[in-house]
Amino acid sequence: MSKTIAVIGSGFSSLAAACYLAKGGNSVEIFEKNNSLGGRARRFKEEGFTFDMGPSWYWMPDVFERFFADFGKKPSDYYELDKLDPGYQVVFEGGETIEIGDSLDKIYKIFDREEKNGAKKLKKFIDNARKNYDIAIKDLVYKPGVSPLELVTPKTVTKLGEFFSTVDKDVEKDFKNDKLKQILKFPVLFLGAKPSETPSFYSFMNYADFGLGTWHPKGGFHEVIAGMVQLAESLGVTINTNSNIDKIIVESNKAKALKINGETKAFDVILSGADYHHTETLLDEKHRQYSEKYWEKKVFAPSSLLFYIGFDKKLDNVKHHNLFFDVDFDTHAKDIYTTPKWPDEPLFYANFTSKTDPGTAPEGKENGFFLVPIAPGIEDTEELRETYFNKIMTRFEALTNQSVKKNIIFKKSFCVNDFVKEYNSYKGNAYGMANTLLQTAFLRPKLKSKKVDNLYFTGQLTVPGPGVPPALISGKLVSELIEKN
Repeated sequence: MSKTIAVIGSGFSSLAAACYLAKGGNSVEIFEKNNSLGGRARRFKEEGFTFDMGPSWYWMPDVFERFFADFGKKPSDYYELDKLDPGYQVVFEGGETIEIGDSLDKIYKIFDREEKNGAKKLKKFIDNARKNYDIAIKDLVYKPGVSPLELVTPKTVTKLGEFFSTVDKDVEKDFKNDKLKQILKFPVLFLGAKPSETPSFYSFMNYADFGLGTWHPKGGFHEVIAGMVQLAESLGVTINTNSNIDKIIVESNKAKALKINGETKAFDVILSGADYHHTETLLDEKHRQYSEKYWEKKVFAPSSLLFYIGFDKKLDNVKHHNLFFDVDFDTHAKDIYTTPKWPDEPLFYANFTSKTDPGTAPEGKENGFFLVPIAPGIEDTEELRETYFNKIMTRFEALTNQSVKKNIIFKKSFCVNDFVKEYNSYKGNAYGMANTLLQTAFLRPKLKSKKVDNLYFTGQLTVPGPGVPPALISGKLVSELIEKN
């Protein structure tokens, strides 16, 4: 039977769920608090530059293909993809660089160059990562996190030990070269936890990196959002912007309506893709599943200090994606997870989409996106932002052997306070809840409210976890749960 369904938010999980629910014959309406769509994947343009505000790494292309195939479509029906070569560049102390190419053969050569038998060790590591990827995609991530038994399959039983070791231990055991170890530990950062707390099984992210490659949607990552919006509207979804949710109205333990910009509108089902913690604050306290103590105890993924910069010239010695690992990885991780504070010497990431996608910057100019991972919930002031801008730009100039500060014609920052203001993000986290052993699958916040009927959740704080591909999967899982119930 057709239902009226409200979807809060317009990020990847919300849009995915809306598409599936509309395909099922329901009347679906999206409410987005901001004036543009995409949640963290919004885009803005300034002085001829185009900036993606959030996600910039297009990994796991098979998940995107599977999503669009569910509607008889392909990604190419909505946007054009380029496989990057190199996928990314890692910059170490002294400006030494390692490029991660677009094929395993190229990467094997790099590992042999840097370490004796490096290719042989990597092949063994990646063969296991490929098997884990196959199990994750086929047996695990498309499960709704309802029961521990979801994790028990003939294939996962053989991998049980990998849930009790860590990616960090595996890499340290097999590899000696510090640069290679940092590169191998990097992909699990997308899961929001440090490698020493990420189960070995999640090495499947290394296969996503080396095996499947790094891609770029022409025009920027927001083109994926634009494609999903087009799909949703073609299925009959109504989309509203500037629509702030004031309250979720519950009667007889059933979600009945939303108060939107002061006006009440009734629905059969309410689904929130907004921040899970924030969504529960829209309920009276007796209807909330999780207490403030619950959230306080959870391990959250980092927040970020972001800079969007327009340069009046083309830059040297940089690629599309660049990781700056010229300082100690473990020290920075400690400043995020152990004793939360602003890092003394931060690692940082920079991308320049105009290197491979000239339309994202005016001719002869470059757009830059700089990211410093920081602890969620820490102090955020304009003075601190400027201090860290100068820290990373001074290092950037030295490491890439060029002067760039004087060539900046546009600069915008985004940090903890903005994540809270723009996305109602808990403690201003950027990626959601980390995928540690005790925050995996059925141990994450539930897709369906345990206290309120007809109230559901989707996105990075529930299953399967942080990241864009998991967000697409989360939207599918919750839509199936709604249809089932």
